[in-house]
Amino acid sequence: MDNFDRNILRILQNDCTQPVSEVAAQVGLSTTPCWRRIQSMEKNGIIKGRVALADPEKLNVGLTVFVMIKTNQHNPDWLDDFSINSKEFPEIIEFYRMSGEVDYLLRVVVSDMKAYDAFYKKLITQASFADISSSFAMEEIKYTTALPVDYI
Repeated sequence: MDNFDRNILRILQNDCTQPVSEVAAQVGLSTTPCWRRIQSMEKNGIIKGRVALADPEKLNVGLTVFVMIKTNQHNPDWLDDFSINSKEFPEIIEFYRMSGEVDYLLRVVVSDMKAYDAFYKKLITQASFADISSSFAMEEIKYTTALPVDYI
């Protein structure tokens, strides 16, 4: 990737609805070469997809919960089963295997504490956990889906 690609990617990460001609003008290219670069980044998996970002408050899922999970089942079968089961929970919007004190971290969005309690009760039926703890986000300080592009 060169500077043109990086700049195109910065623009698209902030607003992928812009016409290619506008993106091209912003980076100093004509439309066709800019479109080819975008297609190349899509083909190479740099651009994984284009999405609409929804407002959690307007969808009534404004409560963000970070769920820390510890397990005593450190084997591929447990992880495979839990990974498959996690797909049944639309509230889980991020799922990570961690190093350190916590084995897995979930980012969960729900409408309120009552909805989280229902989610929790359903979650604990899906796998064997050694410990589950939850932290509730009180305020979102920074949120972005744009990744830094200066490392490539």
